[in-house]
Amino acid sequence: MSEMDMYGADEEEEQFYEAVKILLMAIQAMVYVLYDLVFSIRGERIRRPLTRRPVTSSGYIYMHKILDRDPQIFREVYRMYPDVFRKLCSILKVKTPLRDTRHICVEEMLPTFLLVVGQNNRYSEARLIFERSHFTVSKSFNKVLKALNTIAPEFMAKPESVPPNIRESTKFYPYFKDCVGAIDGTHIPATVVGREVSRYQNRHGKISQNVLAACNFDLQFTYVISGWEGSAHNSKVLNDAISRRNGLKVPPGIVNIT
Repeated sequence: MSEMDMYGADEEEEQFYEAVKILLMAIQAMVYVLYDLVFSIRGERIRRPLTRRPVTSSGYIYMHKILDRDPQIFREVYRMYPDVFRKLCSILKVKTPLRDTRHICVEEMLPTFLLVVGQNNRYSEARLIFERSHFTVSKSFNKVLKALNTIAPEFMAKPESVPPNIRESTKFYPYFKDCVGAIDGTHIPATVVGREVSRYQNRHGKISQNVLAACNFDLQFTYVISGWEGSAHNSKVLNDAISRRNGLKVPPGIVNIT
């Protein structure tokens, strides 16, 4: 199945769930109308729950308002300036299959992704900000993630032949002239329940996942693999990263990656 077909299937699935949600809300509204009628006849009032919330364009309006406000505040929240945000939205629309849907636009999908990644927020917080269902927030996040993966190779910074940090240092040159970066593993705290707890317990007795990351000499991440249990050895994580189809690629001529 092509990427366009996958995005089309995702959009149809999203439209189906949104249609079901609207239908359920319409039925709920009819029930409340009947309740109002019954209680008005009896001279009583009914208190409506706070969870009754229709599908609105609040997220769309919110994004266009905040884009016109203080750029520094926007950068602190979404990790980029408004002009960069607008340019990224245009690139995603042109170079990827990501498109506006009937209920949500790309300018709202992207900040949903940026809130989760840049601020370590939960889906529930994005739901409150954009007034969307958990399903819509989750689908938006995964759509943007797939789109960014397709353009990552084109926009990722390419390493120089010999990094200036090494070329201009008598301590490192010529011994590390073929070095293009550094890789290392780190343990990120994880929340695990049930039988999986023992697998994620590292040698310090804490629950974590073993994450391998590679960066260049500008301290920019060029590769990250996460999800391995805290008990997994670093060599196992490294072997998995190298063996993946879209995994860690070692440049030609580099024989030592330790």
